[in-house]
Amino acid sequence: MHHSLRIRNPRIRPLQLGVRSLFLLVALAFPGACSSQQAETRNEESPLPSGLLEDERNTIAVFRKASHSVVFITTKQRQMNLFTLNVQEIPLGSGSGFVWDQEGHVVTNYHVVAQGDRLTFSVTLGDGTTVDAELVGAVPQKDLAVLKIDAPRSSLVPIELGNSDQLVVGQKVLAIGNPFGLDHTLTTGIISALGREMQTGMGTTIRDVIQTDASINPGNSGGPLLDSAGRLIGVNTAIQSPTGSSVGIGFAVPVATVKRVVPQIIGKVKRAGLGVQLAADSQSRRWGVRGVIVADVRAGSPADRAGLQSAYVDRNGGVHFDAIVAIDGHEIEGYGDLYDVLDQRKPGDRVTVRFVRDRREREVDIVLQEIE
Repeated sequence: MHHSLRIRNPRIRPLQLGVRSLFLLVALAFPGACSSQQAETRNEESPLPSGLLEDERNTIAVFRKASHSVVFITTKQRQMNLFTLNVQEIPLGSGSGFVWDQEGHVVTNYHVVAQGDRLTFSVTLGDGTTVDAELVGAVPQKDLAVLKIDAPRSSLVPIELGNSDQLVVGQKVLAIGNPFGLDHTLTTGIISALGREMQTGMGTTIRDVIQTDASINPGNSGGPLLDSAGRLIGVNTAIQSPTGSSVGIGFAVPVATVKRVVPQIIGKVKRAGLGVQLAADSQSRRWGVRGVIVADVRAGSPADRAGLQSAYVDRNGGVHFDAIVAIDGHEIEGYGDLYDVLDQRKPGDRVTVRFVRDRREREVDIVLQEIE
């Protein structure tokens, strides 16, 4: 049978060779035309087969719409070879992200881009283009970071923002990312629970976290969690698993937090603060102190004008400090609590601060200032 095929093919093979040669000549003479044709082929959507369920059509439509906004992020570290003195870029890891605006801002998880010093980043867009990126800033307490890329506006498709305040348990969700470096992988599931709390690597707590059973594996971090309309409702940030692989319990930072934090990172919205430096929570726990210890009060700050004091040691070796225990009635047990309360305020807002000094509780009103 193999020989019979070889006998039939002589009439066909010269024609095939001719077409290939012609295509090669056209490609050499008109490279733009062929690359354009290839680009059009890549961008064409496959026709949907008949008989699909409505839910299947919805899933496909959401994926096709949102995948243009999802990016693949690679983190590298510059290292010098001690023998050749050449500087090399060593891959450290990868993750996902999504286009925030047409100015080139890309949102991802903080832990995706915070793996050491001398880091460089590259971002692969939905159309396959890979460009260098720089870190604009991050809020580790919320596990969010923003990168900036220089790419044509036509390649930047900002993701559509949804509303995480109106979610319900049982609602369908979709997660898109690059788990294990696999390009644009889709998983689906439901919202398993709302209002969860998750500890970050900074020792702070992210509140109102979304729990989902949509598979979120390594590399999915920083990618979008979407509703059935293709709108962003969360940023996939972690999985609860003893093995590191998905076991049906994933978490996402709610888009309400993302909407608040990302403009702060970009610099379009300023954060509010008291004008103090705080001691680490570990120090407070070591001393058995409830609340957060004020380590230093900046001269002329709102806290200074309100009478808060920097910590000091007296001549007998005694340590004296103010410990903030509540703001506007919200109990403060650690830095995360204080951050969450102030994160809801803006510069110029007046807050009531309750603090303890020498075992006595006091209250002062402070007008919040703008901080970097």
